[in-house]
Amino acid sequence: MAILHRIQILFTAAICLLSLLSCEKTPPPKPNFVFFLVDDWGWTDAACFGSSFYETPNIDRLAAEGMRFTNAYAACPVCSPTRASIMTGKYPARTGVTDWIPGRQSYRPIEAANRNIARPFRLELPLEEKTIAEALKEAGYKTFFTGKWHLGGEGFWPENQGFDINKGGHDKGSPPGGYFSPYKNPRLDNGPDGENLTDRLANESIDFLETTGEQPFLLYLSFYTVHNPLQTWDSLEQKYEQKKALAGYSDEQRMIDEPWMEKAPEGNYKTRLVHDNAKYAGMVETLDYNIGRVMDKLKERGLDKNTIVILMSDNGGLATAEGSPTSNLPLRAGKGWLYEGGIREPMIIKWPGVTIGGSASAEPVTSTDFYPTMLQMAGIPLDPNLHPDGESLVPLLNQTGKPDREAIFWHYPHYANQGGFPGGAVRQGKYKLIQDYEDMHIELYDLEADPGEKHDLSAELPEIARQLTDKLESWRQSVHAEMMDPNPEYDPNYVRK
Repeated sequence: MAILHRIQILFTAAICLLSLLSCEKTPPPKPNFVFFLVDDWGWTDAACFGSSFYETPNIDRLAAEGMRFTNAYAACPVCSPTRASIMTGKYPARTGVTDWIPGRQSYRPIEAANRNIARPFRLELPLEEKTIAEALKEAGYKTFFTGKWHLGGEGFWPENQGFDINKGGHDKGSPPGGYFSPYKNPRLDNGPDGENLTDRLANESIDFLETTGEQPFLLYLSFYTVHNPLQTWDSLEQKYEQKKALAGYSDEQRMIDEPWMEKAPEGNYKTRLVHDNAKYAGMVETLDYNIGRVMDKLKERGLDKNTIVILMSDNGGLATAEGSPTSNLPLRAGKGWLYEGGIREPMIIKWPGVTIGGSASAEPVTSTDFYPTMLQMAGIPLDPNLHPDGESLVPLLNQTGKPDREAIFWHYPHYANQGGFPGGAVRQGKYKLIQDYEDMHIELYDLEADPGEKHDLSAELPEIARQLTDKLESWRQSVHAEMMDPNPEYDPNYVRK
């Protein structure tokens, strides 16, 4: 019996050892990705980022389960360049997509009040770029896109850039038929009359999730909302009109003329000071509702434990023009501007088993960082030649360190529809320098002490200003950034009508 007992022990041990060896040989399953990209969504446009007017329980839930980034930046103050940066891990100056597509080309010749004129830029994301979708697809991922693409016309659509399925992505930056069916979208069939576009994109995403098997996937849900036109359900608009009435803001508390906008081209713009636009609030609630629906479907299908969820915006909230539907305070300005309101974004990453729920990072990060981060999360070797301007955020997410980066840069050689001037910027540590390309003057801000960029320190801290100016110029040369040409029609005495 003793011999038999020993044999049983040895047999059991052998089975355990074989099991351990088998586990070591079997790699863990690759994580899935759900990437929510919102359009024109401002830094404080969610309750978990400071709004007391917008209602975002599902986004707040995501923040409670993941990590909030409080110094997250878009690579550009307008949409297409940032979208290209996410796809490529490259600054817009490298891809040549430096303005929204097609930009202000229809405004040429530019009026005499503007000193410079922008050079032509790429009107599509070049096919030779290897997108994050293509990189994941090569690694065995099924790739799905729905919503706003805005990175080129036919031949440059999502299905040409690494996505197996495309529902709604085409060349336009706003929904051609508005937010209710019929959509007039060449890549999305119309739904029943009155169907809401944001609901529909979530429906397409949920339908995709029903088809996933063992194959890892990238679900890229790129909402058109909260971009103009402002359209929402009547019931939601009435709800927020009542909430606005209870807040009791006066006209003086709601909108203001800003002296720093005197140079703004073609218009008398006003900055919104509070969150109180009922239609916009209804669009935010619809956004939140549908993010919640997709997250609930992940849980229902048992996918939530191995799915990384990312939430980001493509540029700052629209706060200075086109109705100024939201406010980015305490940040300055909004979409179209290189001030913080134009480029700082709400961002959340939930990585199950890695991120600590409810955590936050104040480390400056930018939209080029998603590419290497997602590669590392998926266990795919990084290739700096593919994503030269991105840094993996994995050390921040697992709290083992910080990205190895000295500074973040911007290059926007265009006049923005929202009043912003052409310029460049660099952030290093707590300091941010902005250079106006009209006359090349600089502004310097300490963002830790002055996030609203009210106090220009360039005269008080000339050495820091000089160092950052030199760094910005050196960076422009390294990425072969296109500058502007003199405007032959420029007249310093010209008075805008």
